[in-house]
Amino acid sequence: MVLKTMSPSAYADKKDTGGFIMGVLTGLQPESVFHYFEEISRIPHGSGNIGKISDYLRDFAKERNLFHVQDKSGNVVIVKEAAAGFENEEPYILQAHMDMVAVADEDCDIDMKTEPLKLKTEAGKIYAEHTSLGGDDGIGVAYCLALLDAEDMVLPRLEVILTADEEVGMEGAKEIDLSMLQGHRMINLDQEEEGIFIVSCAGGARVDVDIPLEAEQEDTQGMRQMTLGVKGLLGGHSGVEIDKGRGNANWILGALLCGLTLRFDIRLSNIQGGQADNAIPREAEAMIFVREENVSEIDAFLKEEEDKFKKELGDKDPGFHLAKLYHNSTVFDKCFSRQSTAQAFSCLCKLPNGVVDMSEDVEGLVETSLNLGVMSLQEDNLRLSYAVRSSVDQSREHLCRNMTMVAERAGAATQVRNAYPGWAYRKESPLRDKMVAVYAKLYGKEPTVQAIHAGLECGILAGKIANLDCVSIGPDLFDVHTAQEKMDIASVGRVWEYLLAVLKG
Repeated sequence: MVLKTMSPSAYADKKDTGGFIMGVLTGLQPESVFHYFEEISRIPHGSGNIGKISDYLRDFAKERNLFHVQDKSGNVVIVKEAAAGFENEEPYILQAHMDMVAVADEDCDIDMKTEPLKLKTEAGKIYAEHTSLGGDDGIGVAYCLALLDAEDMVLPRLEVILTADEEVGMEGAKEIDLSMLQGHRMINLDQEEEGIFIVSCAGGARVDVDIPLEAEQEDTQGMRQMTLGVKGLLGGHSGVEIDKGRGNANWILGALLCGLTLRFDIRLSNIQGGQADNAIPREAEAMIFVREENVSEIDAFLKEEEDKFKKELGDKDPGFHLAKLYHNSTVFDKCFSRQSTAQAFSCLCKLPNGVVDMSEDVEGLVETSLNLGVMSLQEDNLRLSYAVRSSVDQSREHLCRNMTMVAERAGAATQVRNAYPGWAYRKESPLRDKMVAVYAKLYGKEPTVQAIHAGLECGILAGKIANLDCVSIGPDLFDVHTAQEKMDIASVGRVWEYLLAVLKG
């Protein structure tokens, strides 16, 4: 296999050996796939920051004289014509998204908007030091680039769709024009478990709730400033892990503050939790004012509530704990009134969070859920940002309406945005039948075929390509959308071999 390697100036410190830029993943197999994954990892590509990765993909195609289109949203389509003898075979569409959920450990000093990921390998897995890895969906992009770059593979026409900003409402997929494509069978490369073929998924939306806060006009004399934090939770993907019983740091902190406002004079000063609305938050922290005479009672209340949460979470989230710190400084930040503080956290507790309904048709499948992914203080309001998911579009719409009504009763404003449809199951699917048969031939067993609660772009793209037949596959990824994300090296290789067998078969 011959690979043409780009060498932007940003990579000038890397030694070029045998057509590849030397790096942490050099020598891993399949070499071409890991080469491109590492190149992608050197380019910051968190959602909303995809300009450079989009240009890299465009330049990749341009250098190889491949037909390509880059649109105003940053989406890139690349076409590689069929090899001799395959001109009459139906093209394959391959699809992945170029953005990642960029989250980092609390004490991480890496600027994920400007700095590369620091890749590491250990015990057969790849991870990024102190940050998310971006295997979702960098490995899908890497598979596509390796196939497009291979000069000695005899394959049908490949039509590659690389979308922008999938993780923030699938905005790229909504805007993309695919009228130039000829294929009607698509392999989506955004799955996170090897041997499990996804053939249907949930739709979703983002919901922002802005709860008004009133600035404190009264004197805060005799009050003490306190920082209260929820720490040590596992977090995770808000679709895949929503049914695992893990704690949501934003909701737990909000519930604690609601309980405090019912018993004591509490004034909110600042609050922050979570980094992405589609990631279950691991940590959240608030700065509040409390009355000096209530400190011992507040400590006792928090200890009692901490014990309750520890018991409830148990082995599902064993690292949970509270952290609190009283400040002795006489210089106080601004704060909000006792009444508006109480109303804000009362509203938060009235809004749902987590699993809402389970499917009646598919055992064990979450049908509808929502995740309070980001909680932040704006100018004069508390903003709650949710990722809403449902495999039934009507149920998603009903949940969004219900949230709007609850918020409006509390005087809050709600914005529903970035809605996208689910991907319906096809009873007849020649592509699925072929892929199952190839898998069984290679491994002596059939793969698991299932629907998932997480969102994929297949539903949106099916609305743009007539009679689209689609299956989603991928290698083993762990703890995606968290700083603990890992990718299994051997699994990446097996999925590559399987993908080649499907395309060649």
